[in-house]
Amino acid sequence: MKKFNSILLIDDDKATNEFHKIIIGLANVTDTVHAVQSGQEGLDYLTSKGCYNSKENSYPQPDLIFLDINMPAMNGFEFIEEYDKISDDQKGKHLIIMLTSSLNPDDKNLANKTTHIKDFLSKPLTKEVVLNLRDKYVSEL
Repeated sequence: MKKFNSILLIDDDKATNEFHKIIIGLANVTDTVHAVQSGQEGLDYLTSKGCYNSKENSYPQPDLIFLDINMPAMNGFEFIEEYDKISDDQKGKHLIIMLTSSLNPDDKNLANKTTHIKDFLSKPLTKEVVLNLRDKYVSEL
C-alpha cells in the first residue's frame, strides 16, 4: 500500500501532537512525521526559514498537513491566508486537513469554502481515520 512521503502536524498543544504521532505511527501511513506548535512555525518549516533555514534552497514537502484552528498568535485560517502568499515551489502539493476540537458550525462552513482545505475533522485522530485519509487521498499525490 502506498504511503504519504511525510506528514506535518500544526497544533499548539504538544501533547496532542505527540498523541497524533503515535496514532499515525500505528496506522503506518508514513515514515516521517514532523510537528510544530504554531502557524508561524509551520510556515517557517515549509519555507525553510528561521530555525529551519536551509542553505540548499530545498523545502520540505509534506504530503499531508494536519492544521489546528484555535492557536494563539496565528489561528488555522490565518495560517491559510499566509500560506496563500508563499511561492509554489515552497508550497509543493500539500493536502491540508483542518483538525479541530471546535464545535462552531461557522468554522466548518469557512473550512469548506477554503480552497486549500481538503477535509474538516474532529480531534483526536484515530487509526481508522488516518487509514481512511490514506485511502481517500494518497492517489492524488
